[in-house]
Amino acid sequence: MAMKADVISIDEAATTAYAHLFQALAEPTRLAIVQHLASGPHRVRDLVAHMCLAQSTVSKHIAFLHECRLLTARPEGRATWYALAEPELLRGLITAAERVLTATGAHAVLCQHLHATEPHQPAAG
Repeated sequence: MAMKADVISIDEAATTAYAHLFQALAEPTRLAIVQHLASGPHRVRDLVAHMCLAQSTVSKHIAFLHECRLLTARPEGRATWYALAEPELLRGLITAAERVLTATGAHAVLCQHLHATEPHQPAAG
């Protein structure tokens, strides 16, 4: 007697949204930008200096992360300050990913400051 398999309904819109989120975090440059922004807001020019990349490259990745709603933008004069939209939720996602990596034998900690309870504040000086 053959058993009938249950049909699983896939929500295409949800699948697309999840894929877009994971695509945003799957690219190493975007993930590096997220790590920098976990320490606090940055301008594109700050990220260019920190990462030694072309302004156009950083801007392209910032635009993608902003499109995914992972970043907020705060214009200030001619510059725009970018910050993580949901830093606590992102920390939770990174922590969950670290647990999966550890469970599969690929222990890795993305960036220690992503685990801080408060965003890192630059030293005054």
